[in-house]
Amino acid sequence: MAISNLPLSYCTNVHPGQSAAEVIDGISTCTAVAAQTFNRPLAAGLWLPRSVVTELLDSRSKLEQIGQVLWQHDLGCYTLNTFPFGNFHSSRVKENVYLPDWSTPDRLRYTLECAQLLAELLPKSAEGSLSTVPLGGRMNPTRAGFADACFNNVLEAAGQLAALYESTGRLIRLAIEPEPMCHLSSIPNDVIPWFAQLRDKAKSADRLDVVEEYVGLCLDVCHQAVEFEDLTHSIDLLESHSIRINKLHITNAVEVQHPLENDAGRQALLQYVEPRYLHQTYAKFSDGSIQTRLDLTVDDVNCSPPDQFLKAESWRVHFHVPVFAETLGPLNTTRKELEQAVSRIAELPYSPHLEVETYTWPVMPGEDDPQSQNLAGRIAGELEAATQIISGGTRG
Repeated sequence: MAISNLPLSYCTNVHPGQSAAEVIDGISTCTAVAAQTFNRPLAAGLWLPRSVVTELLDSRSKLEQIGQVLWQHDLGCYTLNTFPFGNFHSSRVKENVYLPDWSTPDRLRYTLECAQLLAELLPKSAEGSLSTVPLGGRMNPTRAGFADACFNNVLEAAGQLAALYESTGRLIRLAIEPEPMCHLSSIPNDVIPWFAQLRDKAKSADRLDVVEEYVGLCLDVCHQAVEFEDLTHSIDLLESHSIRINKLHITNAVEVQHPLENDAGRQALLQYVEPRYLHQTYAKFSDGSIQTRLDLTVDDVNCSPPDQFLKAESWRVHFHVPVFAETLGPLNTTRKELEQAVSRIAELPYSPHLEVETYTWPVMPGEDDPQSQNLAGRIAGELEAATQIISGGTRG
């Protein structure tokens, strides 16, 4: 059994946080309240955008304030979400969430500065992790030499994380997070060959040991389930290629079965068409083939006359929905895939960090209903469900 002994983590990217004050407010008014309801040890997986990182580096007292607030509420912090660089709560995020990409010095500098901050917050006995973009989004333009620049910057990050350990004793690993339609998307088709190339380059630069220690994955179950991956097989592949899963995102995606005949499902799915986040949609057909759409749109759902995409056996949509939901009215979720992934993770010979990351609460259908539970209560419900999944995955 390799389930982490660290407290379960909840990612704070659900809260606006463009300043240190906003980060502290989110911890105090929501994360801490959720922890009280959950009534078990909890960690805050902090999201610190570029603006906050700059503010904290300029004012050590503000970093100390964040540390103090975490301590006051008995919240640990051993992982940061360094995926969104800018304002993750602007009116339109979409494909901009992958910028800057890993070919740029801005992405490298931001990630390493986040590592410096985490080294200050990290409990003495814990190792740390930084989840980050899957190099970049394929939908965004790239400059000449993109692939080599990404390799070079990831190699540099690994070397700097090793140096950070030497100087502070704090071991912090990079966790690259595959996502649909990005440069690292499919585990078999993208991740496995990319890591082989990375290691070839690391070996040539005499950095292979450093890369193997400090560079791995953040496996987001929602993302791989959307692509109809067999999660157990994907984790088997990663283990057989010695690619470390440094962080597991305990997440759930939306599924609609037989969309053409499922009028109720399609009408329900229309509620998940929203302008802020990118909702990559994959359609699987009876012959096993898959078609994709970059974003879920009203035209896809209401296509008339029906196109081939609408005639699929099922659609899966990159929309993070509550971990506790097995169904959403006439819609299904990928809860079964989540349970399978956690069960396989429990068999690994090491312990990935475990984090619930449902950032879509502000755009979730029905969340403006005054009768709905408050956000802290929803988060506590997710944490309870995640705990049950983890407990189920470690039995036997």
